[in-house]
Amino acid sequence: MNPTVTVVGGGVAGLSAGCALAEGGWTVQVAERRPYLGGRASSHPQPGTGEIIDNCQHVLFGNCTNLLGFYRRIGVADRIHWTDRMSLIEPGGRRSTLGPSPLPAPLHGLPRLLTAPAFTWRDKLALGRAFGALLRPLPAGSSESLGAWLNRQGQTPGALDRFWRLVIASALNAELDAIALPYAAKVIRELFMNSAEAGRMGMSTVPLGALYQGAVKFLEARGGRVVCPTAVEGAAWDEATGQWIVRTARGELRSEALVLALPFEAMAKLLPQLPAAAGAAALADQLAHHRHGTICSVHLWFDREITELDHAVLLDREIHWLYHKSRFQRGRTGPGSYVELVISDAHAFAARPRDEAIAQAVRELAEFFPVVRSARLERSALVKEVRATFAVPPGVDAFRAPAVSPWPNCCLAGDWTDTGWPSTMESAARSGHLAAAALSRGRGTPQNFLEPDLPPRGLMRWFFREKAGF
Repeated sequence: MNPTVTVVGGGVAGLSAGCALAEGGWTVQVAERRPYLGGRASSHPQPGTGEIIDNCQHVLFGNCTNLLGFYRRIGVADRIHWTDRMSLIEPGGRRSTLGPSPLPAPLHGLPRLLTAPAFTWRDKLALGRAFGALLRPLPAGSSESLGAWLNRQGQTPGALDRFWRLVIASALNAELDAIALPYAAKVIRELFMNSAEAGRMGMSTVPLGALYQGAVKFLEARGGRVVCPTAVEGAAWDEATGQWIVRTARGELRSEALVLALPFEAMAKLLPQLPAAAGAAALADQLAHHRHGTICSVHLWFDREITELDHAVLLDREIHWLYHKSRFQRGRTGPGSYVELVISDAHAFAARPRDEAIAQAVRELAEFFPVVRSARLERSALVKEVRATFAVPPGVDAFRAPAVSPWPNCCLAGDWTDTGWPSTMESAARSGHLAAAALSRGRGTPQNFLEPDLPPRGLMRWFFREKAGF
């Protein structure tokens, strides 16, 4: 008879853990408190329109091997639109394009960087100096911030504002001084240095929620189920039967094993409703040290196409990223444009009233694409994700919990756990696979669900052999 497991949390971490375990022969039930799956990478109907929108644009890269493994497992890997070009646009419309060339890594991006008008020659020399420094491994246990390191590397204002603050700090959703250098180094090495394949960017061609229906079908085909919406109120370990009893608003869920795949704040809230255990106090202390980062997204529907680009990085303004979803999402037809604008590290933007925030976004968008001034804005939406990511300041690794929990037959998952990656969908998927592997080991039938990292290519194979991963 198959072993049974309850997964609490229907985000990427919980679904990746559940689907890996189902493939490994477990019978899986997933409990999710919301009426939809995906957690912080989800989609929902926009009130009054019937439009399905993502809570925020989530992207993946070629180096996201565990997220891609999860997508392949549930049969949705073909629903990703890939690009290897990044268009940087200045107010006024001047464009620069970053992307690979036939040169071997880490030189493959150099030709386009050298010809990018967004950067002066002083900027380019400064960036080259910093990239060169990252060819050497960092000191073991480095506690330096990205901001302090960039200061030592003599970065110019243009390099700081148009590359480090925009591309890197927004990817990690924090100010430069609040980012641990090792995480920034992973971003740079993977996306710009290790290989052209690792730096490819992917965007879902369907709303995120549609991807997870593949997970539901995968689990049901193997005797599992997804229970949602249902709020988990607590859990108890029954020593006599060797089972976990999970209390929910719908009743009890019983299983031999348990995966707690929750955001850190939800895990802290559930902790008092779990059995007493040695190590629970240490876990509570780890959870208390984590902090959130805010991301806002502005969704705009225009009556005409405002650009031929699928995606763009917007320089020198508060809006940072443009995703032209009517161009790469299936089923969106007609002459208009549906675009999503993303603002990272968005505490100030999130504090603005809805109408003011949307008006500002439209004004700034018109500076990059003048046709916006004559286009009719048919509708709009503002999504504020105040708990979008967990912060990665220097020293954060001390507070990232392992997959093995203080309780018997119970593992932890979530992007905040000890995956070695910052707050990304890849970190969530990786955590799910680590939890699944830990449960299998504990049962005496070890299975490895973790996907291998993409190896460095070209000359990068000789420069440094540190494990890759963003």
